[in-house]
Amino acid sequence: MKNMFMLEVLSAFPGIENEIDLSRLNIANGEHLASWFEVSQLASASIASAGLMADLNMGAPSSRIEIDQRLASFWFNMTLQPIDWEIPPPWDPIAGDYQTSDGWIRLHTNAPHHRIAALSILGDYTDRDALTPAVARWKKDELETAIVDAGGCAAVMKSIEEWQAHDQEKAVAQEPLVDWEVVSGDEAFREENNGPKPMSGVKVLDLTRVLAGPVATRFLAAYGADVLRIDPLDWDEPSVAPEVTLGKRCAGLDLKSNEGRSIFSELVKDADVLVHGYRPDALANMGFDRETLYELNPALIDISLCAYGWSGPLAKRRGFDSLVQMSCGIADYGMKMSDAEKPVPLPVQALDHATGYFMAAAALYALHRKCLHGEVLSARLSLARTAHLLMQSKRDSLDLPGCKLELRDIDDMIEKTGWGDARRVRWPLELDRCEVRWPVEAGPLKTANPAW
Repeated sequence: MKNMFMLEVLSAFPGIENEIDLSRLNIANGEHLASWFEVSQLASASIASAGLMADLNMGAPSSRIEIDQRLASFWFNMTLQPIDWEIPPPWDPIAGDYQTSDGWIRLHTNAPHHRIAALSILGDYTDRDALTPAVARWKKDELETAIVDAGGCAAVMKSIEEWQAHDQEKAVAQEPLVDWEVVSGDEAFREENNGPKPMSGVKVLDLTRVLAGPVATRFLAAYGADVLRIDPLDWDEPSVAPEVTLGKRCAGLDLKSNEGRSIFSELVKDADVLVHGYRPDALANMGFDRETLYELNPALIDISLCAYGWSGPLAKRRGFDSLVQMSCGIADYGMKMSDAEKPVPLPVQALDHATGYFMAAAALYALHRKCLHGEVLSARLSLARTAHLLMQSKRDSLDLPGCKLELRDIDDMIEKTGWGDARRVRWPLELDRCEVRWPVEAGPLKTANPAW
């Protein structure tokens, strides 16, 4: 099945056209989610890109690489199916879309400090019904600015045309899907991967949280990486952890303390890949700018993520998938095309998931380049740039109902998670030379030692 994103995605990996044979890639089962954008094609293309890069690190290539688009679509959502227990609700009680006096705004309050910031502007409310009239008294742009300035997360709903005229989208449109930099090169960095999986023996230090980064490192863990996730001591994400901690050891560190920074420095020295999703300059402000990281480890592959892009006036703004959908016109387009009375986002958090798989592909491609040529690469990605890619695929009709999860889509294997038994959606990617098995079952955050 032809995929409208595949060639553009692969063009983000320099020279890759000389190293892969796309005739070995088969994207099958063209079912798709009901969406005003080609979300399912984005799902299959992003997972395929990571699969192709994983195959590059296997030595001899697979004779075939199979993607099931139906299953790929479901892996853009929550895949875990608990048995006799429940995952907590995904949203804080006051998170969501609100009407202001002149339009719509979305508040993202899942993190306690983001909730405090929003309520410091709006007042002390505990539920949406009580908060609604308070939001309605504000003008949308003024409220967005006030909450962001207070350290919170909010986004006004813009139309696609408004976003395209915005200086931020103009900047993002000039950024590549994957922004590469050759940091250094040394023949001493060349090595062969003789393990049974593409990432065998590779140490990945994971400083990411909801949701793109954890998707990336979950993929890397599936293909052999030793993933160590580091979270602040006061952080938790109970509704997401069962989904994205699969395959990882999870530890806690206070990077604002001398002891925490010392431990983290030792971890960096022995890491092969660092994946982080802090806002631009945030990691540097804790004492780990790029120069420091490469002094600690000259061979480190650095894969980083931000929300709104790496240039432009909003480059340092806090953001999440649902906020970027509001900003860039996706939610407005869905509302208009659905003739709805409120914003209509994508059926899944596709910007997060697609960017996550692109990040995994970037880590695998960089590992390949280091092993083959001794090059040390860094890569930067953003949710806004992934949105720019997806928005090329807007539709003027909607095929309903779209694919729905059924029993046949669930793997028979029982997963012994840290919360109870569960099953997962079947994995959508098949490399004929590599069987997928995660080394660690999903479990709570901050339960492992911060050590390799």
